[in-house]
Amino acid sequence: MPELENIQSWFKDYPFIWTALKFIILVAILVLGMQLIRAYLKKKISNTVIRYKAQKGVEVFGYFLLAVLAITYFSGAIKDLTLVIGILTAGLAFALQELILSIVGSIYILLFNVYQPGDRIELNGIKGDVMDVDSMYTTMMEIGGWISGDNYSGRIVKLSNAFVFKGGVYNYSQDFPFIWDELNLPIRYGSDVDLAKAIVIEIAKEELSEFTKNSKLQWNGIVNKYYIEDAQVDPTLAISLTDNWIQFNLRYIVDFKKRRFTKHILSDRIRIAFENTNGKIVLASATIELIKIPKLDVEVSDSKIKPE
Repeated sequence: MPELENIQSWFKDYPFIWTALKFIILVAILVLGMQLIRAYLKKKISNTVIRYKAQKGVEVFGYFLLAVLAITYFSGAIKDLTLVIGILTAGLAFALQELILSIVGSIYILLFNVYQPGDRIELNGIKGDVMDVDSMYTTMMEIGGWISGDNYSGRIVKLSNAFVFKGGVYNYSQDFPFIWDELNLPIRYGSDVDLAKAIVIEIAKEELSEFTKNSKLQWNGIVNKYYIEDAQVDPTLAISLTDNWIQFNLRYIVDFKKRRFTKHILSDRIRIAFENTNGKIVLASATIELIKIPKLDVEVSDSKIKPE
């Protein structure tokens, strides 16, 4: 057939196009294979965490295989692989350093379990719950922003995985899903301090007993795993004297997802308990007290004011 012979002749005249076309077909087959494997894993693995990591592992391996295929395919022979890699590394390292760091960061995150979907982290100054970790970005639901407390702002944030190498990664939930929080109470001078202490400690123990019990078990695992001293997880109350009031500082441990609500419950119960003491305990506030009004000398002029 003349048409077929013309096409073959054209490809012979432009061998690079024929090579590129064959490479595109191979890439399509590789990508299709990755998708089929991911679909198979999604169907067969019921555990969400294991399924997610397996799918991400297939994705990372596929990209690696694609890069090796491209280098070896266009270099013409596997013996040239080292030379080609050296040339590409020298030429693209600076231009693609963020891209390379992001890909390496994703591998680092998955291999060393830095964080995973469901964890609450702070990365590059942004706090949120991790929704996804792909080969380039970490996707989070932002917490904070213009919103007070540990509440979602509604913004979905994508951060480059390269940031795991550029600063600290604060994980609120890994290994130890509890945090310490504090509640400050200003008590007016003259109040029954001993009664106030008893009320605060009693309410704290009642409201925080479940957190204290569970955190002790978790903390024992932390002590066995890491080089760290044992910590006080029971509620503690410290008192300090200021110029304006007696400062109560209640320190306690709480689930990282329930910090705001727990502080609300503690504050409300303590307020009601103090009000029921018939004035024995009064919460203080900043006030200005005038001790003495200075003497004022007023001079009255006899000059008349002329009308306009």
